[in-house]
Amino acid sequence: MNKRMSTAVAIPLATALALGAAGCSGGNSADGRGRNPALAHQGAAVGGTPKRGGTLTVLSDQDFGHLDPARNWVMNTMDFGTRLLYRTLVTYRAAPGAKGGGLVPDLATDLGTSSNGAKTWTFHLKKGVRYEDGTPVTAQDIKYNVERSFSPDLPGGSDYAARYLAGADGYKGPADGKHLDSVKTPDDRTLVFELRKPFAEFPNATVMPTFAPVPEKRDTGPRYDNRPFSSGPYKVASYERGTRLVLVRNPYWDPKSDAVRKAYPDRLVVVMGLKANQIDDRMIADQGADASAVPWYALRPESAAKVLSNAEAKQRLLAESMNCTDMVQMDTGRAPFDNVTVRRAVQYALDKDAILTASGGPAFNDLSTAYMPAALFGGRQPDTLKIPATGNPAKARQLLKEAGKPDGFATEITVSSGDKGRAEAIQESLAKAGIKVTINTVDPSAFYATIGDTKNRTDLVYTGWCPDYASGSTFLPFVFDGRYIKEKGNTGNHSLFRDRPTMRRMDEIAAMTDARRANTAWQRLDGEILEKAPAVPVLVRRWPLVVGGNIAGAYGQTSYGGQLDYATVGLKDPSKSQS
Repeated sequence: MNKRMSTAVAIPLATALALGAAGCSGGNSADGRGRNPALAHQGAAVGGTPKRGGTLTVLSDQDFGHLDPARNWVMNTMDFGTRLLYRTLVTYRAAPGAKGGGLVPDLATDLGTSSNGAKTWTFHLKKGVRYEDGTPVTAQDIKYNVERSFSPDLPGGSDYAARYLAGADGYKGPADGKHLDSVKTPDDRTLVFELRKPFAEFPNATVMPTFAPVPEKRDTGPRYDNRPFSSGPYKVASYERGTRLVLVRNPYWDPKSDAVRKAYPDRLVVVMGLKANQIDDRMIADQGADASAVPWYALRPESAAKVLSNAEAKQRLLAESMNCTDMVQMDTGRAPFDNVTVRRAVQYALDKDAILTASGGPAFNDLSTAYMPAALFGGRQPDTLKIPATGNPAKARQLLKEAGKPDGFATEITVSSGDKGRAEAIQESLAKAGIKVTINTVDPSAFYATIGDTKNRTDLVYTGWCPDYASGSTFLPFVFDGRYIKEKGNTGNHSLFRDRPTMRRMDEIAAMTDARRANTAWQRLDGEILEKAPAVPVLVRRWPLVVGGNIAGAYGQTSYGGQLDYATVGLKDPSKSQS
């Protein structure tokens, strides 16, 4: 949305393909012989229709990275922010399965109107949308948040505005009273965006939190993360970072203006700082107040067997595909990874099968043989390199010898603390080729800031990317276009890949007006980049969640990486949540 995966851990044909319609490259079989036992509720909601009222509790081992809409670009946090706290010009339909990839107007009256060859886009706002203090949401507020997303002290957010708005080069935000002439507000309910080049997919970009409203008088800079001002169904009652967030109803939210959010619970309480294994065990046990709780982060791989062997818990299991690709990204600007032969050695050395096992096995993961997920290849990823899933250490050692590294070398990898098991599998497999890897783990809330510091990061990082919608334009350019690398707050291109032929080809594809031709070109470019080996695609994960027995309306939202859709979740019996 890195859309950016929410690693504890970034699609028409253009919009013709719904995100998640194709699933992952490995299909639905967990063992090649039968149906994946984790997919009993795929494409459906658990628990029936919720009743209004009660308290929904979210159990978490981590704080949010960012709730400021200018900085919120990680899958599950975008889901939480845009479904509960603030609205965007356009949003995703609230529906399980492929239907959840459809676009619907949110603050806007429609999906926008293009002119000037898709270089100008006009949106009109609905009447009667108000903030938590009763004041109206205006076009100027959306313009202001778009502008503040350029601020150097607010890194980490979606950069669609920076990539496409005319006159945006060198812009540093509105702090000094400077504004973007390419975002016009002729009146309080009209927005006009002038783009530097045609962009037929622009309505898809306006799903991003960048296109949520922030009133200038409410802006507190970096501190806005702690208290975003609500235009959605809930507002922040209290927020103690790393400990507890309490949301209560926004009394001025009007459901008549909002066809997406159902806002069933009266309150949402996010309890942070818990141990991940304890959360898993509590959700599986489903005792007392935990029956009215949901987990924030995905089930740990080591807990998979406990769920899949427990018939009752399995009935409360969601496991939608994230439609995101996990990758080992190498710093291509620094030795020895500036040598493509060394990078190819890593491709051959990596034992993806071992990483899959460390990730909970084939019930919750599919191996990845390309960068873009299967949904962007018509349902199945190609395997252009034909490297065995268990790797080929002998071939890797041969390549290292050719690169002048016959004795191998030592390097470091940074992973989120939730990915430590995957990192250990990477460490063990690379060691077989003579590459000695030291693992650095980082708390999830600081992970992207750490790897986004290009001057002070390790040579290897384990992260991933998800398409923002069904187009290769939202995947390959964000991960491999070197023109958008930032010294701090860098997102997507963590291999720091600056390859001129690749960037030139990206521009050529972006200029294509035939969506099918462009789709084929993105698919071909994926394989061409793979040959240059800036990163190794590893997995396409599912997002397994075990919800409480009193939870209703729960499903994994494919457009948010399989995370629970907070637009519709609630309780079967609200009175039971009060305990």
